[in-house]
Parts: sequence; structure tokens; C-alpha cells
Amino acid sequence: MAEIIKGAAELGIIYAIMALGVFISFRTLNMPDLTVDSSFTLGAAFSAVLCVAGYPVLGIITAFIAGCAAGAVTALLTTKLKIQPILSGILMMLALYSINLKVMGGKSNIPLSRLLGVPTVFSPFFDTAVEQYTALIICTAVLALVIILLYYFLRTRFGLVLRATGDNDKMVRAAGVDTDFTTIVGLALSNGLVALSGSMLAQYQGFTDISMGIGMVVIGLASVIIGEVIFGTGSLLRRLIAVVLGAVLYRFIIAGALELGMPPTDLKLVSAVIVTAALSMGTIRDKVISVTGRQNAMSKKKGGSL
Repeated sequence: MAEIIKGAAELGIIYAIMALGVFISFRTLNMPDLTVDSSFTLGAAFSAVLCVAGYPVLGIITAFIAGCAAGAVTALLTTKLKIQPILSGILMMLALYSINLKVMGGKSNIPLSRLLGVPTVFSPFFDTAVEQYTALIICTAVLALVIILLYYFLRTRFGLVLRATGDNDKMVRAAGVDTDFTTIVGLALSNGLVALSGSMLAQYQGFTDISMGIGMVVIGLASVIIGEVIFGTGSLLRRLIAVVLGAVLYRFIIAGALELGMPPTDLKLVSAVIVTAALSMGTIRDKVISVTGRQNAMSKKKGGSL
């Protein structure tokens, strides 16, 4: 049981980085970005190739840069060519599939096994006293750094403009701000974080697969929505932490489902159900409040007539 909890926490922390990227596009910019599914694999691909070459840290840095480039292209399709955001994401997702295969040298899978002697960012801690908690420590440190940098970035003048662009882009343009540029930066940062998460996951699980990014946008949305519903949306820092906690809680839900005997092939269905339930929670709450209000009003009316 302890190993299950530890594994769920480690995966939750890694996916939390991806969820923060989805938070930027989905909540901050108010843009549904489907590039996520392929930019996640893009980060994993660069990470794997550079790990095999003996440069695991460079692999993570390169993955982030590659993800930023992919997000920027998606934004350019939307802002400059006036393609709908969803279609831009789909087009980029399709293009990245071929690019990811090229990055991986035409292979659909790259093993990063410790037995093969492939170094990762976790390798220096092998055969040490903290080996059992290496992944937890390193992933938590990376996540904490991402949260700190993202928090202070979104509090800068440009960060405030970025957040305002998602709230009301027409008002921001009326103030003389180039919203196209802010959208490009926002989607670049979003997919950069997604690719960073993919690179960490590849080194954590010991392999990269061409299909490992399928459904990542759903997982990211589930993490964001679960975090907002359960942990609230107050200040900026609270929202960021809520997204992280939502990602960790999501992994615990999945781990619990697997522990109860659910086939791994049903995990995508579970993810879809979780997102649907979370998205509809506000509507259900409003209907419950409305029905309760009508019942109270009828009760008062009957009481008055008596």
C-alpha cells in the first residue's frame, strides 16, 4: 500500500507540471489547446534521445524549449492565420506526431532502462541512502521551482496583461496591447511546461513511447477542474496550488481504481467521466439550489395560507 501511495504521489507531481501548462492555456488564456497531447510526447522524445546520448539534464532543458516552439507555432496559426484555436491545436498535434517520430529516429519506443546503463537525472542518487525517495525529492523540487517562477511571472506587468487577455482580449487591445504577442508567449509557456512534464515522466518511467501523450489534455483538464472545485479559486497562488493538488488527487483516484481491479484499458473512460462530472458540477449545483429555493418558497406559501 505504501508503494502505491508513493507511486501515485510521484506521478501526481510530474503530471502537476503538465496541469500547470494546461491551466495557462485553458484558464489564463481561455483557449482550448489540443497541442498538449503531442507536445507532451515531444518533450519525452527529446529527453529520451539526449539521455541515450548521456545528457539527461540537457534533455529536460531542450524538451522545455521544444515545447515552447510547438506552442508558439500553434499560437501563430491562431493569431496570424486566423485559424480557430481548436483546429490550430489539431493541426499542430498531427504535425508533431511525425516530428516526434523523426526526433526518436523513426522508433516508436526508446528504452531508458537502468539495466542498459542509460543515465537519467535520478541516476546520481542510485545506490545511496535516499534512492527510494529520489524521484519524489527531485520531482517535488522541479515542481516547486516551476510554481515559484510561474507565480512571480504572472504577477509581473506582462503576466497581468497575459491574464487580462484571457479575460477580455478586446479591452486589452483597446488599451494598445498586442494581444497576438501575449497569446504566442502564453501558449509557448503552456506547451513548454507540458513538454517539461513529458521529459520528467520519460526519465521516471524508463522509456518513451510515441503514443504516451494520448489523452494528456483530458488529464490536464481533470486536474485543473478537480483542483478548482475542491480547493477553490481565490488568489493566484491558491489557484496554482489547487491545480497541483488536483493533479495529485487525480492520480490517487486512478491508483485507487486500479487497486480495486479496474482494467488499465478503462482508464481513459474514467478520465472522461471525471472531467464530465467536474465540468457539470457547477450546473448541477445551480439546479439543486434552484429546486431547493422553489421548494422553500412553496413551503412558505403553504405555511402562510394556513
